[in-house]
Amino acid sequence: MSNIHTVNNRNDRVINDLLNIWESAVAATHTFLSEDDIQAIKPEVVKGLKEIEHLYCYYEDDTPHGFIGAADDKVEMLFIHDKARGKGIGKKLIRYAVDNLNVKYVDVNEQNDQGIGFYKHMGFHVISRSELDEQGRPFPILHLKLSNS
Repeated sequence: MSNIHTVNNRNDRVINDLLNIWESAVAATHTFLSEDDIQAIKPEVVKGLKEIEHLYCYYEDDTPHGFIGAADDKVEMLFIHDKARGKGIGKKLIRYAVDNLNVKYVDVNEQNDQGIGFYKHMGFHVISRSELDEQGRPFPILHLKLSNS
């Protein structure tokens, strides 16, 4: 049995569990964000978790350790709890999305060196750059595409 499960029930408890993973991951990898930035982004994350087309969570012993959200052929969110990082969960979630959802694209903050390294390791390469994020904030975004697609 796979540890990756579709998140069908997006009730407050589930959203809160996923938001806790997001906060842990962001604290570990998005050191360029201030606490004010994180608090400003949080409502957008909640909205995204509720509305994203495809949302999958990685569980061990009924405990969520990471999640991936995708729409069309793009990863929109991938976060692994800080205490679960380095165990291959991100790789499993990306492979699942590529194999089952036909994912070919992902965006990553330019200042997120760990994220960029991870996606390059997984076979993505930079195809373009935006000076601002999707909300117009001054956090440059790198747009990546899976190399074999």
